Amino acid sequence: MAESRDANGVRRVMGVFAHPDDPEFFAGGTFARWADEGADITFVLATSGDKGSDDPDMTHQRLIEIREQEERSAAAVLGVRDVVFLRYLDGELQPTLDLRRDIARMIRLKRPDVVVTCDPTAFWYGTSSINHPDHRAIGTAVIEAVFPAARDRLNFFELARDEGLEPHKVRQVYISGAQQPTTKVDISAYLETKINALREHRSQIKDMESLEERLRSRLDAESPEEHPRYMESFRVITFDR
Repeated sequence: MAESRDANGVRRVMGVFAHPDDPEFFAGGTFARWADEGADITFVLATSGDKGSDDPDMTHQRLIEIREQEERSAAAVLGVRDVVFLRYLDGELQPTLDLRRDIARMIRLKRPDVVVTCDPTAFWYGTSSINHPDHRAIGTAVIEAVFPAARDRLNFFELARDEGLEPHKVRQVYISGAQQPTTKVDISAYLETKINALREHRSQIKDMESLEERLRSRLDAESPEEHPRYMESFRVITFDR
């Protein structure tokens, strides 16, 4: 991770995703590594995953309660204590001005050096996976909140006028699940932590053994045979000050 720190020497990171379990799937090893290195990390989830169940007896409200608790538990495994839910409707997320404003508000409030989100350009992965539309929506909203909404005073000027939230310039954006990654983060020492965090999402992961096997099989192809490594990849945008 680039050396980007606040005035007190603490790296501030914000992960902004669509659903509970997205931070763990997309970048759990990276968040665990950064937390271990002393970063102050906040997760912001746009929805509470209220559609993610095939149980005919499940209700939206009950699923919200389950998934929010699962995310808090998973975040704690990674070393993340601050989890915020915006409670937009799962499966209906759109990069609206309201969502952009809510994310800009969180950026101005938490003042992160680094923001992590999803790739808004990824409609599919390979030939067997379609990206969730909520992932694309949150990626678009986050990027537009970072630039220019959170940093320019006259964008959502009511945030400063009514809430005392001054503009903030994010230093870097890490785009996870990127179609064209530019940076790898070595998570070899944190793969177990990532797996343990994913275990907390019991309502979503029906076969944890199979998932664990897949994750353990994803060795970095460029790592030397004698020192196999696990990596998470990102497209990183670094803004000039």
